[in-house]
Amino acid sequence: MPARAGALIDGDTRIVDLAAAYEAGHGGAAPASLTSILGLIEGGADASAQARDMLVDPARSALVARDAAHLHAPLQPPPQLRDFSCFEQHLRNSFAAARRFKVRKADDPEAAYRALGTAEEDAVLDTFKRQPIYYKANRFSVVGADDDVIWPSYSRAMDFELEWACYIARPVKDVQVEDARSAIFGYTIYNDFSARDAQAWEMSGQLGPAKGKDFDTGNVMGPCLVTADEIPDPYDLTMIARVNGEEWGRGTTRDMGWTFEQVIAHVSRSETLHPGEALGSGTVGTGCGLEQMRYLKPDDVVELEVERIGILRSRLIRP
Repeated sequence: MPARAGALIDGDTRIVDLAAAYEAGHGGAAPASLTSILGLIEGGADASAQARDMLVDPARSALVARDAAHLHAPLQPPPQLRDFSCFEQHLRNSFAAARRFKVRKADDPEAAYRALGTAEEDAVLDTFKRQPIYYKANRFSVVGADDDVIWPSYSRAMDFELEWACYIARPVKDVQVEDARSAIFGYTIYNDFSARDAQAWEMSGQLGPAKGKDFDTGNVMGPCLVTADEIPDPYDLTMIARVNGEEWGRGTTRDMGWTFEQVIAHVSRSETLHPGEALGSGTVGTGCGLEQMRYLKPDDVVELEVERIGILRSRLIRP
C-alpha cells in the first residue's frame, strides 16, 4: 500500500488520514496537497489550513489506530538531505575519545594521550567557528520510526547520533538570517546511525563521511513532523538518548553554535533551497556512543527524545 499523509491526534493514539477525511467530507478525490507531506509543504499556507480543517470532526472511516499503522519518515525520501555540525561540544568530545582510543594500548596511556598533537582537530574547530559545516547525506537511506535499522556488513562498530532536523517550507535563495525562520516548515528527530570503523578509515581522505554513513536504513527520521508554529522557541528543547532504556546522553538545543536560521542563510547563498529539503543539526554533546567510547550491539533499541516532538525508537538488527 502506498504511503499516505496523516496527522496524529488523541495523544498520538490515532491518525487522521488526510486524503480519506477530505474524500469522506467532500465526495471527491483529495487534492495532491493532502495525499503526501511533500505536497502539503509545497501547497503553502492554504494547504496547511485545509489539512487542519480535516482534523475537525473527521469521519470514522478516516481514522487509523496508531498501533495499526506503519510510520514512515515524514518525507521518505526528502528532496535533499544535508547534515550539519552545529554542536561544538560533540566535536570536542569526539576528538578526545578518538585520541584516547589511539593510545589505549600504550604503556602509559595518559602520558601518550597528553603527548598527542591536536593541530588537525584545531583546524576543524576553527572552521566550525567561522562558518556552518555540513555534508550531503544519502536521502534514499531515510526510513521511519517503524523500520528496523540493518547493521551494514562491513562494520563492527555501530553508533547512533542524537540530532534533530528542520524541513524547508518554500523556495529560498540568498535569504537573510532574520528572515530565515519563515522558511522552516517544521521539525523532526533525526538519528544518524554511523559505522564508526568505516568512518575512521575514510575520513583521512578529507572528503567527508561516505560508507561510514551511507548504508540502507542509516538515516532514521520521525516519529512525526511538528510544524514550526507548534514550537515557538526551538532553542530551548531538551534532547535525550537512551539505549535499551539506559540514558546515554542528554543535551539541549540551546547549545547549537549555529541555529537553523543561520544554517539556512549560509546554504542559500547563490543556491536555491526547495520545499521539503531536510537540514540536520548534527549531534548534541554526549549524544552518541563514540563520545563515551561505547558502541551498540545487535538488537539494541535506541530511543531519541526531543522535547515537544516525541520519541524516535529504532532497533538495530544484524542479519
